[in-house]
Amino acid sequence: MIRSSIKGIGSYVPDKILSNEDLLKMVDTSDDWIVSRTGIKERRIADKNIKTSDIAAEASKKAIEMANMKPSDIDLLIVGTVTPDMIFPSTSCMVQNNLGIKKAAAFDISAGCAGFIYSLSVADSLIKSGQFKNALVVGVDVLSRITDYTDRSTCVLFGDGGGAVVLSANNESDRGILSTHIHSEGGHDDILKLPAGGSNMPASIGSIENHEHYIKMKGSELFKYAVNYLNNVAKEAIEYNNLNPEDIDLFVPHQANIRIIEATAKKLGFPMEKVFVNVNKYGNTSSGSIPIALDEAYRSGRIKERDLVLIDAIGAGLTWASSLIRW
Repeated sequence: MIRSSIKGIGSYVPDKILSNEDLLKMVDTSDDWIVSRTGIKERRIADKNIKTSDIAAEASKKAIEMANMKPSDIDLLIVGTVTPDMIFPSTSCMVQNNLGIKKAAAFDISAGCAGFIYSLSVADSLIKSGQFKNALVVGVDVLSRITDYTDRSTCVLFGDGGGAVVLSANNESDRGILSTHIHSEGGHDDILKLPAGGSNMPASIGSIENHEHYIKMKGSELFKYAVNYLNNVAKEAIEYNNLNPEDIDLFVPHQANIRIIEATAKKLGFPMEKVFVNVNKYGNTSSGSIPIALDEAYRSGRIKERDLVLIDAIGAGLTWASSLIRW
């Protein structure tokens, strides 16, 4: 049986830090208010000349290096993002060119904050089919470009960054991506959206003046869906593999909000000691969230060989997803 295993991992975040103290100069808020409701102390912001594809390429170089491969070994490239360099061509093609990957299928996936796991699921399936051997899977977003820094309910949440993994085919029946589970439920575009810039609302003077090119979110409504859906999809992965919550070595959830993370962990019966959290340093980086967290967890020794690692995320759409990995 063919499985796909993570052979390399890497992440990249911009150098510039936007702290809660910095935000106090921009909107009416406080450090206590932000930390108590989100757990976020600071987030990274890309310079104006840094594109989504630049961040993706930097993370990818680290993943390819760890996998002890050359760019030419990659035959599939998938980028999960909601902040592409441009509507077309795809950001994945930009990354492909940046890395010098000459022969590979390349495309983007838009699934909100669940974009990385959606991309992982597609890559895993294509490797299992025998079509590809080495896939580069990237989750990356530059949310500062679509964040309204006059809206205190959203501007405190988001940051920039990305991560990447190299997936390779292997024949170990109990090693690698054990399963992925992806779901969506349309009709919730009022909860989390970017209204303008598409065919529904093309860019105009009016759309710019009305701040329609920025993230709009109903946080309390999203919270209710998030905890339930994340709990359900995490349980789905555990039960699908005939395991129990106590079998999981580390839970790496989407880093959106500490309250969502803690509530989901409680529902699943995970002590916080088994949950990886870095939302305090980076805020919500959307598709970049999980691969950044996985990279930090691995490089800090929180993930060891043969550990069972559970990941899950929820994003605009609504979309939600999980995966169970034997590292």
